[in-house]
Amino acid sequence: MDYSDVLPLNEDAMIAARERIDSLSKPLGSLGKLEEYAVQLAGIRGYMGGSLTKRCVLVFAADNGIYEEGITPVPQEVTPMQTVNIVNGTAGVNALASLAGAEVFVYNVGIAQPIRRKGLIDALVMHGTNNITQEPAMTFSQCKKAIKAGYDAVYAHTDYDVIGLGEMGICNTSTTAAVAAVLLKKPVDKLAGKGAGITDEHYARKIAAIERAIETNNPDPHDVVDVLSKVGGLDIAAMTGAYLACAHYKIPVVIDGFISACAALCAQRLAALSASYMFASHQSEEQGYLPIVKALGLSPALMLNMRLGEGSGCPLMFMILEASLRILEDMGTFEEGSIDASGFVDLRK
Repeated sequence: MDYSDVLPLNEDAMIAARERIDSLSKPLGSLGKLEEYAVQLAGIRGYMGGSLTKRCVLVFAADNGIYEEGITPVPQEVTPMQTVNIVNGTAGVNALASLAGAEVFVYNVGIAQPIRRKGLIDALVMHGTNNITQEPAMTFSQCKKAIKAGYDAVYAHTDYDVIGLGEMGICNTSTTAAVAAVLLKKPVDKLAGKGAGITDEHYARKIAAIERAIETNNPDPHDVVDVLSKVGGLDIAAMTGAYLACAHYKIPVVIDGFISACAALCAQRLAALSASYMFASHQSEEQGYLPIVKALGLSPALMLNMRLGEGSGCPLMFMILEASLRILEDMGTFEEGSIDASGFVDLRK
């Protein structure tokens, strides 16, 4: 797979969008990020305005072997249980996606226990990763297979106007912190949070386990696939591939929270231009989120104290991106306004 086949944004379309925005009946820059998003969307799609009518969230489910280290009181069985809830349309991401008129597609790339469910898309690479405190999470080959699974998931949805990426998997904040710590060269305790409400004791165990995993596997920070295969997760790898595919096929892609952002960073390290196709939805409560999006050169649109995952922030961002297009399509310029040739304002118009 060629990770570098990502083209720059369309400059002509961006210039046209910026000129249109600056001519609208408002003070320059007064619609803030909505203006930036409209210009970026024009660059991605090659034309200004339009709509994002067809929307979806792709959710990748996987388990993580580091669970064996007792770093969370949450049972691993929650991964398949909540995955089924998402498939059934009863989870948080489903409620928000319904509001935004978006569909949700769920991929099993690495749930530990065998599971078959109508609506659950089989993209299984392995039944959960290995325990990274003792050995690599997966082989290099398995990692590339997981990346391809995410890439293929987007390829199956290239008729969508915008795609959001999410995940489901117990202990994936640990693998995310491990990957981010290596790529950003930051201490683990500055990136790893308490995840799904763990105790101080579990948190201390979590930090120690992640540090041990990095020391044991010694991943190369200059080789993203090496990092993912040694201390990452199947869900992170799959989302990495999905971001790359969105950039290749010129589809706007929305980042959810901490795990989703880490995969975006992996994609950006593999293909620098891929970040131009990304939009950060909300500021995750996880402490490692901000250093990641800063490294991506992005800033989140929303601050809602969310940390659910599942891609739950993506539908909210879909509506914000649609709003940015509406200002291009529905606002008028001063020249198109109600001042007639004599210079008088006709209030009847």
